[in-house]
Formats: sequence, structure tokens, C-alpha cells
Amino acid sequence: MFNHFKKREKMERAVENILERYPNPKRENLIPILQEIQDREGFLSEGAIVKVGQRLKLPASKIFGVATFYNQFRFEPLGKYHIQVCRGTACHVLGSSSVLEELEKQLNVKAGQTTKDRLFSIEVVACIGACGLAPVISVNGEFHAKVTSDSIRDILDEYKEKAGEGVENEG
Repeated sequence: MFNHFKKREKMERAVENILERYPNPKRENLIPILQEIQDREGFLSEGAIVKVGQRLKLPASKIFGVATFYNQFRFEPLGKYHIQVCRGTACHVLGSSSVLEELEKQLNVKAGQTTKDRLFSIEVVACIGACGLAPVISVNGEFHAKVTSDSIRDILDEYKEKAGEGVENEG
């Protein structure tokens, strides 16, 4: 619990530092401010949205409305392993929808969400630009080609194993 409060305090300080760079912030500063916060923190927390609203003298609901309009903004932290599922034409035709369904089933989260253990997050992207490898997913920038719903378990197990090794090496 104490660790949670320390993280929250750190996030609040980071948001304050960003806002201090805008001495008289106006509505037109909203997007750059939100981008800076997300770049720094990895996502937009409820607390950050409230703080930005207070500084810009706008209701948090307005800030949230603007942020949800743009798909660049996230409201949950990404997992240690961020999975991007390509839904471009080639990937779609070759079965990326079943790959996405299997990922969601295996991880018990929907696209746009992060697993409770913060190990995995899923994002649907329009096109990764690797059409010759379709269907393709990217995990932290590492491409997996010709993915099928049957190969998802092995791919996830590979990353779970890597995560386990990282814990052992830290001790």
C-alpha cells in the first residue's frame, strides 16, 4: 500500500512539473500537456486529468472527452509486454480476428486493456506494415509472423518465461 502512495506522489509531482512549463495555460495547450504527461507516465491517470482540468479551469469531464477522442491516449499503463495486433487488410483476410480473439481469451482482457499482473497489454493497430508476414503481431517491437490462434499460447508462454527469468535474476 505504501508503494502505491509513493507512485501516486511521484506521478503528481511529474504532472506538476509539466504544468509548471505552462505558466498561463490555455485550452490550446491541452493536447501538448496530455501528450507530455503520457510520454512521461505511460498513460493518463484520473488524477492527472483532474489536475490538468484544475490548472486549465476546465471540468475533468471535458479533458477526458478530448482525450478519448484521440486514439493516441491511454488510460491504463501498458503491460511489460505490449502486444500490437495488426488488423490491416492482409492480416484481416488471413485471420487476425481469430488471433485477437485468442489473445483476449488467453489473457482474459480485451484490446485496449492490461492484464491484472501488468505483464501484458493488447492494442489493435490499423497496419504494422509487414503485410508479407500476415497475420502478424508485434510484442514490444518484436514481430511474430504467420500467427494463428494455435500459436498464441506458445508466444505468450515465451514471454511469461522471460518475465519469470527476470524475477529470478533480480533476487
